[in-house]
Amino acid sequence: MELWTDSPEWISLPQGRLLWWPNAFLPEADIWLEQLQAEIPWQQHRLHLFGREHDEPRLSCWMGDLAYRYSGKRREPVPWHPLVNEIRQRLQTICAQPFNGVLLNLYRHGRDSMGWHADNEPELGSNPVIASVSLGATRRFLLRHKNGERRQLLLSHGSLLVMAGEMQHHWQHALPRAAAVDAARINLTFRYLV
Repeated sequence: MELWTDSPEWISLPQGRLLWWPNAFLPEADIWLEQLQAEIPWQQHRLHLFGREHDEPRLSCWMGDLAYRYSGKRREPVPWHPLVNEIRQRLQTICAQPFNGVLLNLYRHGRDSMGWHADNEPELGSNPVIASVSLGATRRFLLRHKNGERRQLLLSHGSLLVMAGEMQHHWQHALPRAAAVDAARINLTFRYLV
């Protein structure tokens, strides 16, 4: 099932909630994309899979007030970039929620991806709010519940997706490869570490 709307809307899911706002930051999106692509200290991280080391299929940067442990590795934060901090302040108002860290991902093309996972690290607390801003190429975002139910969203340039409630306990999400996509996408996922 595909969910699509032109205005912000809370979508109730079994054991979770999504705020979906496709055009939340469309007026600023081109400038944000260009600036972040050029100014963020992007890194190529490695993962350990099936006994071997591999490059992650994307570039990333952890920015915030605290170190963050995910994918089995501790990430030390880089200082807040002024634009990212401005976006954070806007999201704190929209979500009525503080954020003290953001994981930025740069998907250079459609071959870059993110596998199935939940943002359920202990330092995020029991029911974390994850606010995700998408810039650049439109990509499919997949959701699957432990009961087998599946959903799909098209994350477009300037869109906002907020996952809340019990989402991270019962749902996983992924950004699959998209062979036809040759443009870059930046995703900023804001969170609060307790």
